Amino acid sequence: MTTFVAQLQARSSSRLCVGLDPEPSKLPGAWAGDASKIYDFCAAIVDATHDLACAFKPQIAYFAAHRAEEQLERLIAHIHTVAPGVPVILDAKRGDIGSTAEQYAREAFERYRADAVTLSPFMGFDSVEPYLAYEGKGAILLCRTSNKGGDDWQMQRLADVPGQPRLFEHLAHLAETQWNRNGQLGLVVGATYPGEIARVRELAPSLPLLVPGVGAQGGDAAAVVQAAGRTAPLVVNSSRAILYASSGADFAARARAVAETTRLALN
Repeated sequence: MTTFVAQLQARSSSRLCVGLDPEPSKLPGAWAGDASKIYDFCAAIVDATHDLACAFKPQIAYFAAHRAEEQLERLIAHIHTVAPGVPVILDAKRGDIGSTAEQYAREAFERYRADAVTLSPFMGFDSVEPYLAYEGKGAILLCRTSNKGGDDWQMQRLADVPGQPRLFEHLAHLAETQWNRNGQLGLVVGATYPGEIARVRELAPSLPLLVPGVGAQGGDAAAVVQAAGRTAPLVVNSSRAILYASSGADFAARARAVAETTRLALN
């Protein structure tokens, strides 16, 4: 079985992750406003960009909000068919424990057949462990997010931990060491904080980093790559800039052009 991390390593010629966040109102042409066309739109983006991407990242809320879960299942199956070496990261940010976490893990890895899932580790290792029961699958933990409110928790110092690290620093250390029992963990670090990316890489040199925020959110590709170094896979996500490069019939071709430009900048 090829593991999620091995898939990323095999795609090391690209650092670009294409985010799939379909908003029906932004679909091109006659598809605009038609949620039944979510699969068709996303499949066309996949077909146009899969040779440029190291991963695809569908955001589950964009499907569930429009009753398009079956379209998400079809889409991930399509990715596995047309691009079998490209891993799928289900962006779900789950964060529960016990039997509920087990069901979320089953949803991600059995129903949707994702290769990895994003998680919120606020409830501790109990909220991560059920996902690690799926051999070779990835669990990518929110660590230092790019939203302004992230400072409310992530930048606070922990008085009870030697050295009083910030919360995101302690999390990066735990993920690199005692939590990463089978080499399945990764971390999410926002592109708008290159200094924190460098700090996370220092503390977690072996973990894949998923970095959202390049493109429409304003993250600088060169700064991200410089901060992240080369010790482990770097997965830099761009969603809106690629998906909505054009609202016309050429939307897939324009998406490819933006994806290619972004990939070159990241390389």
